Amino acid sequence: MNRQCSRTGCAQPASSTLSYQYGRAIVWLDDLTASRDPHDYDLCERHTDRLSVPNGWRLEDRRSRRVLVFAASRRLAG
Repeated sequence: MNRQCSRTGCAQPASSTLSYQYGRAIVWLDDLTASRDPHDYDLCERHTDRLSVPNGWRLEDRRSRRVLVFAASRRLAG
């Protein structure tokens, strides 16, 4: 999946998808979806991190929490 951020003027690659339901005043953040939906917004890391929702709205972050752990190389005693 190689899509660009939906924010005007941003050329960064998208990393998450924002969707919302106006009637319930809720916004969802998901991992980048497999295909582009014209009703959703694809956001880069920068715009995802800076996202805020209107007063009275709820933000639900449903992204998976991938944590990269780098194992330090250890020298075995012996």
